[in-house]
Amino acid sequence: MVSINSSRLLNDLRTLRAIGGVSTGVVRPAFSDKDIEAREWLKIQFENAGLKSSIDGVGNVFGRSKNEGPALLIGSHSDTQPEGGWLDGALGVVYGLEIVRAFTEDPSTQKLAVDAVSWQDEEGNFLSCLGSRSWCGVLDPNIEKTCMGRDGEILQAALKRVGLDKTARIQIEDGRYEGYLEAHIEQGNYLEDAGEKIGIVSAIVGIRGLTIVFTGEQNHAGTTTMARRRDAATALFDMASRINQQFPNIANDRTVWTIGNVVIEPGAASIIPGRAELTLQFRDQDEEILDQLENIVGFIATDINAKGIVKVEIEPARAPIIPSKMSGKFRTEMQKSAELIVPNKWRHMPSAAGHDPMVINEKLPCGMLFIPSINGVSHNFQEDSYDDDIILGCQVLADAAASILKQA
Repeated sequence: MVSINSSRLLNDLRTLRAIGGVSTGVVRPAFSDKDIEAREWLKIQFENAGLKSSIDGVGNVFGRSKNEGPALLIGSHSDTQPEGGWLDGALGVVYGLEIVRAFTEDPSTQKLAVDAVSWQDEEGNFLSCLGSRSWCGVLDPNIEKTCMGRDGEILQAALKRVGLDKTARIQIEDGRYEGYLEAHIEQGNYLEDAGEKIGIVSAIVGIRGLTIVFTGEQNHAGTTTMARRRDAATALFDMASRINQQFPNIANDRTVWTIGNVVIEPGAASIIPGRAELTLQFRDQDEEILDQLENIVGFIATDINAKGIVKVEIEPARAPIIPSKMSGKFRTEMQKSAELIVPNKWRHMPSAAGHDPMVINEKLPCGMLFIPSINGVSHNFQEDSYDDDIILGCQVLADAAASILKQA
C-alpha cells in the first residue's frame, strides 16, 4: 500500500482554500485574479513535487512526470462557481499532487509515471470544460471566439489580460497515457445517507437542454373573452404540467429534469401574454431514456400546435452531452482498493453532475471516485467533507493508481 501523507494533503487543500477564500467557501472563477494566483501556486507545488510544470495558453496547469510512460494523468479543476465550495474541483487536483509525491517517496512506485493537472474553467465562466476541451483538441475555434464570461469579458480579452494570449496550448501526448483518474466530492447525499465512504463512478450522465417558445396573441385581460384568447402562458403551464406527469413513466430513480427558467411577456397583470418561454434540462446515464424524454416533449408540442391556438417551437438550449461510461478496468481496480481499505462501505454509482472526464473520455479511458459530501451540499459556501473521508479517498485512489500502472 502506498502511504499518502495525510497532514500534507489537508494542509495543501487548506492553503488552496485561502486563495479566494470568502467565509467558509471560495470565490475563484476562471481567469479571475484569484484563479490565476491559485494556478501559479499549483505550478510551484507541481515543480516542488519533481514534475515539469507549466501553465498553458488556456490556463491549464500541467505537471509532467520525468518518468517514461505509460502514465496516468490525475487531477480535476481549481476554478470555482461564483460562490463555490472549497473542495469542488480542488480535491481532485490536490489528490493528484499528493499521489505524485507519495509515489516518489515509495521505492515500489517511484519509477511509475503520474502526471498532475488542474483544468481551466470546468465550471463554465466562459465555456464549460474549456481546458479539457482544448487539451483533447475538440475546442471549436468558432465557439471560442464567442465565449464571454459572466461579467461580460470576451475570452480572448481575458487571455490577454492574464498574459496567456501568446502562450502555447498543450494537447494530449499520443501514446503516453494509460488513462485519466479524477476524484471529486459526491455533491449529493447517497453515500452519506448509506453510511458509505467511497463511490466508484459508473458513468457521467448525459445532459440535454431545450428552450420551448410559445407564441400566442397579446391582448387586453379584461375585454378578451376566454374563448377568443391565444394565451401563451396557459400553453406553457400546460406543457410544464404534462412534462411532470409523463416523464415519471419513463424515468428511473436517477433520472432528473428541471424547468429552471420561465419568461412570460410582457409580464403585466392586465395583459394576456403573447409570448412565453421555458427552459428544460434533463439528465440520465441512458441515452435511450434521454431520447424518450425528448420525444415526449415533441409529442406534447405537436398536440398543443394541433389546437391552432398557440404556436410551440422547440430549440436546443445547449449542445447535448452524451453519457460517458467510465473504464471497466479502472472501476475494478478502484473497487479492489476500496474493499481493502473500507470493506463493504463503497458502491458503484453514476455521476449526475458533469465533469471533465465527459470530455476526456472521448480520448482516454477514465475513472472517477467520489467521497461523501456533508448533507449533500455543493455549489455553496457551506460545502464540506470530513477530514477522514478526504484522507480515505486519496488512499483508495493512490492504491488503485499504483495497481493500474503496475499492470500497464
